Amino acid sequence: MTATLEATGRARAARKRRHRPPRGERVASAFLHLELLVVAVIVVFPLMWIVGASFSPGTGLANASPIPEDATLDHYVSLFTETDYGRWYLNSLYVATLNMVGSVVLSALCGYVFSRIKFRGRKAGLLGILILQMFPTFLTAIAVYMLFLNFGLLDSLTGLALVSIAAALPYNTWLMKGYTDNLPASLDEAAAIDGASRWTIFMKIVLPLMRPMLTFVAITQFTMPWMDFILPALLLQSPEKQTVALGLFAMIEDVYQNAFTTFAAGAVILAVPITILYIVLQRYLVTGASAGAEKG
Repeated sequence: MTATLEATGRARAARKRRHRPPRGERVASAFLHLELLVVAVIVVFPLMWIVGASFSPGTGLANASPIPEDATLDHYVSLFTETDYGRWYLNSLYVATLNMVGSVVLSALCGYVFSRIKFRGRKAGLLGILILQMFPTFLTAIAVYMLFLNFGLLDSLTGLALVSIAAALPYNTWLMKGYTDNLPASLDEAAAIDGASRWTIFMKIVLPLMRPMLTFVAITQFTMPWMDFILPALLLQSPEKQTVALGLFAMIEDVYQNAFTTFAAGAVILAVPITILYIVLQRYLVTGASAGAEKG
């Protein structure tokens, strides 16, 4: 009986040694977790500080802390009673929604055309789109300003949305093309044999299969205008046309009269819906980003 127990113990010890990772892997895993912890602290602490500052009394940064002792909601109240934050928010929401809808529609059409339809100049067009997406939008700021001045689109929220759509279209087109390339072409061919037109194939077959990538494009394009500052500052002039980014910046641009805590409250309110949107639809973000990079 004793011999049997000893043999069983030795067998268990041997199995543990076989399943135990080598010392080098354990050390690498420990350093990896330590690195993730450091990165988490670096990312989370500023967020906690901003949230705490929004509840801190006063207007300066001297008394702000991640966990304020005398928390107050005065800054959130003054944000809507003493400023035009509500109007700024609605302006940004309008631009973000228009940008999202326009980007989804155009990127889906362009991705399908470049992926499924063979035409003269297709490769040159793809190369041109690839080159265009290498340059940031603000490099064309002066040209965009003169173009809007000539067409009477200055100080227009719709014009700002059009610029945002055009700026993101090259990247979104490549993204949708790469995703559509991975969809089986046999579905298109079977529908064409049954007499379906290209528009019917796109609407009834390809477009539903694009849903994960279209969700990814919609989320990313909806969030971008909220944080854009350069183009709104260039194209918008009237106070009633300001976006959230411009309005919040006006609170802290004066060296002698600023409202950093109210600015923090506005930033928190701005971040809440976007954060919820990312949490709810994060699986589409991961799926879309990885699928679009597989082929293109």
